[in-house]
Amino acid sequence: MLNSLSLFVGLRYVRARSHKFFVSFITWISLLCVCLGVTALIVILSVMNGLEGELRDRLLTLSSHARIYVPSGNDAPDWQALTTKVRASPNVVGAAPFLEIEALAVRKPEMLPVRLRGIDPAHEGEVARIAKAIVDGRLADLTPGSDRVLIGSLIAQMLGLSVGDRITVLVPAADAGGAPEPRLREFTVAGVFNVAMQDYDGSLLIAALDDVRALLPNADARMGMHVNFTDALGAPGYARALADNLPAGVAISDWTQDHASYFRAIRIEKTMVALILMLIVAVAAFYLVAMLAMVVTDKRTDIAILRTLGASPRRVMAVFLIQGSVIAWFGVALGVLFGCLLGANAGVVAEALRLQVFDSDVYVVTTLPSELHLDQVVWIAAVAMLITLAATIYPALRASRVPPADALRYE
Repeated sequence: MLNSLSLFVGLRYVRARSHKFFVSFITWISLLCVCLGVTALIVILSVMNGLEGELRDRLLTLSSHARIYVPSGNDAPDWQALTTKVRASPNVVGAAPFLEIEALAVRKPEMLPVRLRGIDPAHEGEVARIAKAIVDGRLADLTPGSDRVLIGSLIAQMLGLSVGDRITVLVPAADAGGAPEPRLREFTVAGVFNVAMQDYDGSLLIAALDDVRALLPNADARMGMHVNFTDALGAPGYARALADNLPAGVAISDWTQDHASYFRAIRIEKTMVALILMLIVAVAAFYLVAMLAMVVTDKRTDIAILRTLGASPRRVMAVFLIQGSVIAWFGVALGVLFGCLLGANAGVVAEALRLQVFDSDVYVVTTLPSELHLDQVVWIAAVAMLITLAATIYPALRASRVPPADALRYE
């Protein structure tokens, strides 16, 4: 269908200045709508990618790419030997043991449910960026036997704590007979961390691993190991490969599983936003149909002459397919160009226009983050092209069915 005659006539119709103002106006409106829809979709998805990346970075500040643990009922492994083995595995850049238990933080008259995490300060830097999150105090103060603890900024605010204050931690436990036997331990606040996430700042206490182990009768069975890989986004694949080398009775889960609810919500939002914004392109397709239908009506005589000279219906159809596609795809190309420029520099543009998207008094993220993903740009452009191509089919079919005799009867 894309032969030289159809291509020549179709491109000539695109370049020609129509004497019909309304047809020309509809043409520009359809091109503008396609451009606007593609641009908006690329920019908004880029901003959502940036926010997703910001969330991922904050989640991994006090967490790791993967977590090795012992499911309930299984025997605990030799954690020291397992840590050495894991560190020697491919794609692993760090491993550190940890122990996390549910507890109550008490400072009369207040009481808060918290998670008490025991870490090895010497190796914790391999799997978490906790040192960068500390706003008061030092990680090095968490020495075994010191009974010191790092607390989240929200916990410090709710309990009125600062560095040097004392806090009592109550750990629910049971004796050999199953009777409740809670353990109490008084800790000294050695520092305060802030990662701007409720899950950490409002519920996490961090102490030396040996100090937390002393609170449980069978600590090895509840211990785990944090593991970091060369690439956080490749963690699911690396974790599956590492699972094949782990001893029986030991399981592993990556960060996408541990925080699946966050990213599932973001994925649903991105999908719905993409569908809604793609409606702009669909509206442009309706304009394109109207424009081509009016062009077909205006060019009935030309169509009849082409048919009289021997042009087949398929060639006539190709003429208007080319005309509509060139106009629409030019709008897609402009949309991709503007979308990539704005999507890659959304924060700079917002700052230049003095747009305050996030109030610094409410949100921790005050700038507009953005990440432009090439694969998203490609599928946005492809879908927009398919929609606009489908919009040209009906007017082109209508043009191919124009009877030459009827069109020339009154000429």
